[in-house]
Amino acid sequence: MSITVNSHPALAGRDLSADAARNAGHPMIETRGLNLYYGPSQALKHISLKVPERVVTAFIGPSGCGKSTLLRCFNRMNDLIDNVRLEGQVLVGGQEIYDPEIDVIELRKRVGMVFQRSNPFPKTIFENVAYGLRLLGVKSKSDLQDRVEKSLRQAALWEEVQDRLHASALGLSGGQQQRLCIARAIAIEPGILLMDEPASALDPIATGKIEELILALKQDFTIVIVTHNMQQAARISDFTAFFYLGELVEYGRTITLFTNPSIKQTEEYVTGRFG
Repeated sequence: MSITVNSHPALAGRDLSADAARNAGHPMIETRGLNLYYGPSQALKHISLKVPERVVTAFIGPSGCGKSTLLRCFNRMNDLIDNVRLEGQVLVGGQEIYDPEIDVIELRKRVGMVFQRSNPFPKTIFENVAYGLRLLGVKSKSDLQDRVEKSLRQAALWEEVQDRLHASALGLSGGQQQRLCIARAIAIEPGILLMDEPASALDPIATGKIEELILALKQDFTIVIVTHNMQQAARISDFTAFFYLGELVEYGRTITLFTNPSIKQTEEYVTGRFG
């Protein structure tokens, strides 16, 4: 089925995120007129978006629509790719993160990231979680132990690994490794947690544990998740943004976007008519 995205008259001049952010707390992340280019190819087109704090926001849309590219803008991971050019603004906590004065290392301490495939270090379970803490200068053995335990508990992994903290993390199951990576990301208390398809490589049971974990973590973290699984977005997110061909088509409360979308393309995608 061929789908053409056209400008919708009801959206002309409108901030798509305004309704979504209203009554949802202070925006933790905001983009203003964001354009991103890979060489001559434009991957993101005029994205204006406000992500509320301490909720789960899901990015959905077909492959290649710009979801992961936008996610990587929030901690400047696209800086690592050659020939990337960005226009517009990205603010985190009200601060423009592409300002030349911004310390990118400090930014990434505030904005943690969990990738599609678990990537534990070839170290012990304990040292995986302690790694970022040591980089921050935490040297006290008791402090490290307390914060590693706290992070593993937050990641719903402590009960499963408390008796083998000094065993290799590579011996864990796939789902456990992903929760370990989440524990590693939150150990330094970043405030924002970005998740790029965190459960796509996992079985249904492990996926369920990750989803339960995400719902628990939003009490302490602002979470943005990219997912191809619309059922997952419906289950765990408070807000959902639908992207197509680098454009933000529709953004709002998840229950509204899935049950009463404003835009025809959104309805066609969430009902499985294309994608």
